[in-house]
Amino acid sequence: MLTRLSVRNLAIVESADVEFDAGLNVITGETGAGKSVLMGALGLVLGARADASTVRDGAKEARIEAEFRAPASVDAFLEELGLPACEDGVLIVRRTISASGGGRVHVNDAASTVQTLKGLGKLLVDVHGPNDHHSLLEEPFQRGVLDAYGRIDGAKYASAWARLAGLRDEIASLQGDSADVAEEVERLRYAVDELDGAELTTEDDTELPARHAAAAHAAEILDCANAASAALTEADDSAAAALIGAGARLREMARYHEAAGEWAAEAERLTVQVQELSRAIADSVSRLDADPEALDALDARLSLVQRLKRKYGCADVAALLVLRDARAARLADLEGRDARLQALAGEAAAAEAEVRAAGAKLTAARAKAAEKLAKQITKELHGLGFLKAGFGVGLAAHAPDASGCDAVDFQFAPNPGEPARPLREIASTGEIARVMLAVKAVVAEHDAIPVLVFDEIDSNIGGEVGRAVGEKLRGVARHHQVVAITHLPQSAVYGARHLAVAKSVKGGRTRSEIRVLEGDDRVAEIARMLGGAKLTSVVGQHARELVALAADGVR
Repeated sequence: MLTRLSVRNLAIVESADVEFDAGLNVITGETGAGKSVLMGALGLVLGARADASTVRDGAKEARIEAEFRAPASVDAFLEELGLPACEDGVLIVRRTISASGGGRVHVNDAASTVQTLKGLGKLLVDVHGPNDHHSLLEEPFQRGVLDAYGRIDGAKYASAWARLAGLRDEIASLQGDSADVAEEVERLRYAVDELDGAELTTEDDTELPARHAAAAHAAEILDCANAASAALTEADDSAAAALIGAGARLREMARYHEAAGEWAAEAERLTVQVQELSRAIADSVSRLDADPEALDALDARLSLVQRLKRKYGCADVAALLVLRDARAARLADLEGRDARLQALAGEAAAAEAEVRAAGAKLTAARAKAAEKLAKQITKELHGLGFLKAGFGVGLAAHAPDASGCDAVDFQFAPNPGEPARPLREIASTGEIARVMLAVKAVVAEHDAIPVLVFDEIDSNIGGEVGRAVGEKLRGVARHHQVVAITHLPQSAVYGARHLAVAKSVKGGRTRSEIRVLEGDDRVAEIARMLGGAKLTSVVGQHARELVALAADGVR
């Protein structure tokens, strides 16, 4: 759920901190008071496009911060992106918009992107505003509603379709203009021959550079090795000679001083170590090849390896070997493409049969769910003022695609005696808003998105229908947190938490403020919504009765 929204210097909102509860949160206020700014702020932390002009005049930047009690799916999403997990299940999203352009995004105090916010928004919040109901008219949304309602598992079909699509892609890649294929075969064969001819091994990355460096500096290495050997064992005053002399004197000393015997033995061990070190140095440099021709060969080999890496865009020899194998496999496919195409055609036919079988089961499940969904949405619509309306969920067969073998079509008959027609062809804005609410009321138990926002979903209606909308919103709020902006007092009274937005002028500047309403303050706000500027005792009593009746409905 959304627990907190903090807004600083956004349009007419200088500073606002809003806390939300579970269930139905209603937001009311006069037109222009700043309700839309709050919804805009929520949209910004969900990845909406930012505009520097929305920063409050005189401020350097606007800042919006939202806190959510997040489901487990959010942590999985954050882990994929390498972002910090939610601490104690709390997600904190912050967005800053600069008046000079640009801005910053932070998720759990880690720098992030607007794209990440959009991904989080899809997991957390579903916004339905005056201009958002068009999604209800789109076939993918309608199909998603039907599948969610029917708890239809399309995994088997999706797997079959993915296999068929992969086979079709492979067939398409092998088919085509013969000249193009011949040209590709020639390119692939040249690359494979070139890489095979280089006889590359991983030693070209590990040992070759070291061997080249040693050969290039062989003279310097030999000089240093000879000097070291002389100092260790070969010179008259070498370390070995000195140790031998010291050992002899210590052995003499041992006749009179017992500890000198151990010192003499240690000197002998050191002498052996010095001699072994000298031999190791001589043995190592004996394998050095100072021959200019050997250096030239190493130069050529190193140049070849580096050239191949640059040519094929590979960081190391291992990647070159992987690339070689991939091109060899592609070459084999193309050279034997007739046989491969024949084999793929058989595989594709079998895969298509599997797709159609899985699609038929998917269609059957959708058809069964469609009948039940249509009945339930029709019932909900009757409660929202469409007393004689009918609602249908149609399925139209089509060639298999990623979604199945049928298209879903929501159909609506708002008036008796008229045939049902596709919703997109006949519904008005006000009708779509109520149909969307009816749909959400039906699928609320199956919808995984935890927060639903309805921005003036009850526009263009009133009276008893407004009360029905309020009841439906409260019903949806049993399964989701709901935030609803409303101008209807009949809807507003059903909120478990009532927030009011008001604007004032201080110091020549317009400011928008938001506060929680309870008791008499809430009754006064409902009365304002009922009677506008001309409040009377009758209006006040009506407001009190509306609040009481809504409260009775939850007892």
